[in-house]
Amino acid sequence: MGHIAPEDARAALDAVEHARANIAEEIGLPRWYWWLLAAAWVGLGIVGAVCPQWVTIAATIAFGAAHSTVASRLLSGRRRTDQVQVSADIAGHRTPIVVIGMLLGLVALTIGTAFALQADGAHHSGIGASVLVAAVVGFGGPEILRVLRRWARA
Repeated sequence: MGHIAPEDARAALDAVEHARANIAEEIGLPRWYWWLLAAAWVGLGIVGAVCPQWVTIAATIAFGAAHSTVASRLLSGRRRTDQVQVSADIAGHRTPIVVIGMLLGLVALTIGTAFALQADGAHHSGIGASVLVAAVVGFGGPEILRVLRRWARA
């Protein structure tokens, strides 16, 4: 290799960093994941409304285990997302924390909505709340995660 001018080296490093930032922006979970999560959310709402409490607890535990398995595999970079496959180093170590925080927020939204619907006299407030949150997840999940990742600098 010949001599590289400092300006050329800086330009090359800037181009690499710009490409890395663009790839990091693509990190997320594929659209099908969000719709599957939304369907499971409604399913849990229905189970909670019509099944005994022990079934609801078992279904919630199964949902949590399945979700953590699927999400961790997708976020680790070992599986392809809609746009790109990346390593966990590029994805950052905060992304799983952001996903967990987002899910906790969605749980709080579900509970708050169910209480509001119950206070308003709705008969199946848990189902109504789960349908509302499922719509938020299905239509806005990737965008919400993208914004939360930016806020958390993940």
